[in-house]
Amino acid sequence: MRIAIAVAALGAMAYQYERNQQPAAAAQEAPVLTPAPAHTTPTVARSWQRGSFTFKPCELGRPGSGATAGAWCTTFEVPENRDDPHSRRIGLKLAIARSDAQVPDPDMVVLLAGGPGEAATEGWVVAAPEFDEVRKHHDVVLLDQRGTGGSNPLSCKDVEKANADDSSPFTLNLDEVRKDVAACLAEVKQKADPRYYTTTIAAQDLEDVRKALGSPQFDLVGVSYGTRMAQQYLRRYPDSVRSVVLDSAVPNEVVLGEDMAGNLDSALTKDFAACTAVPACKQRFGDSMQTLYQLRDALRANPHKVSFRDPQTYQTVERPLSEFSLAGLVRMFAYQPETAALLPLSIDAAAHGDVGPLLGQSKLLSSDLGGDMNSGMSMSVMCSEDADLLQPRPQDQNAMLGNHLIDSIKAECDVWPHGSRPADFHTPLKSDKPILILSGELDPVTPPRYGQTILAGLSNGRQLLFKGQGHSLLGRGCMPQVLGKFIDKPEPKQLDANCLDQLGPTPAFIDFNGASP
Repeated sequence: MRIAIAVAALGAMAYQYERNQQPAAAAQEAPVLTPAPAHTTPTVARSWQRGSFTFKPCELGRPGSGATAGAWCTTFEVPENRDDPHSRRIGLKLAIARSDAQVPDPDMVVLLAGGPGEAATEGWVVAAPEFDEVRKHHDVVLLDQRGTGGSNPLSCKDVEKANADDSSPFTLNLDEVRKDVAACLAEVKQKADPRYYTTTIAAQDLEDVRKALGSPQFDLVGVSYGTRMAQQYLRRYPDSVRSVVLDSAVPNEVVLGEDMAGNLDSALTKDFAACTAVPACKQRFGDSMQTLYQLRDALRANPHKVSFRDPQTYQTVERPLSEFSLAGLVRMFAYQPETAALLPLSIDAAAHGDVGPLLGQSKLLSSDLGGDMNSGMSMSVMCSEDADLLQPRPQDQNAMLGNHLIDSIKAECDVWPHGSRPADFHTPLKSDKPILILSGELDPVTPPRYGQTILAGLSNGRQLLFKGQGHSLLGRGCMPQVLGKFIDKPEPKQLDANCLDQLGPTPAFIDFNGASP
């Protein structure tokens, strides 16, 4: 059994392989054939000074991908335990995606990655196009949060490798969960104390980075869990912040994991309602929600192994299929409208014995997730900030996710060490800073009501609702242009975002040729 990753924030964003203005990319340009004078100097700087940092050209990549993006990188050393002057020192990976402008605006944009467990530098190759407009006038700061990426990652590689072929059990065995977590902890303890990898301590790291950069104001752009990081940083360092963008936002009041079952069922209900509203889709699939639950009940009574062709290796593989694995598959599909549009077709096929469409696509999604997420850091956050507040909810007992996620998180945190949580951690955000909230109408994880909850405490805030969209919205439609306008002039209530009205739902596929004409 793999260790559960409690919260995921993967977006369906386009790749960008390189940017011509980046130093490493420029170094790869074809040489001019005319002889150069003897005094010619290199056109690409070997280093760049910002504040007390010396940056050097680097290429940022992503696990499982050959794509890279040029940037400027360095390492920032911090104490693991900030209350102990003799604590272990850890290095944090810091990168800057520099502006196109010769003289950028003085404020710097900070991308706060999701998860918890994603690394900003590893996500940049995917996210870079979303910041094209921003980078016309601003540098972008990419700091791998402690415990992720290049910042002393709390990796459990031995455990993950040992369990790589065991994607899902027939039953939820919490003793096995605890056993896997104990093995992971033994591996992590060789280089880290997991108690010190929390959001609050990471916010202190970010403030120290800001000071070392020369104390610019920050424009925070958080995605999913990154919105928690943004709010906690803003609360503790308000004078350091110029503006905030919260994409797929989580209110401080929310205990991560508590209402994920209800959020998923609500999003699925809306997804399937869009199908039944189209005559051809309704005729083809009937009530997809009913079919899904019938399939779930059948697997609850008779979990079994199934065979399908792996879409990456093209080999026939055998995997357990149970109510637990089904819930996880459906949840992954629901994140983005493009994959949610495949759900009625994939569920119908599985109900008739063909699990290939459902398991094949989920294999691709889970492969991306496994490469992007750090399960140890995720547990450090969840166990310190949320787990003691989690309680199974009777109203979710029969939901697709049920209370299984809550049970798994609490079992993990029976073993994983807990850090401290400030008394005001889960209190509502109150701020007069310019704050823009992005909410997807069909988001199965951070629904629009989350954004409304945050908005209630803001005197200079605005929520943008993305029709027909799911989780992670920065790359949707004209949002990169809207983002650039907001960062240049952070006036949320005056911001022209009318171009987003062109967005809408992705019609459900009635067969593998696509939606109904």
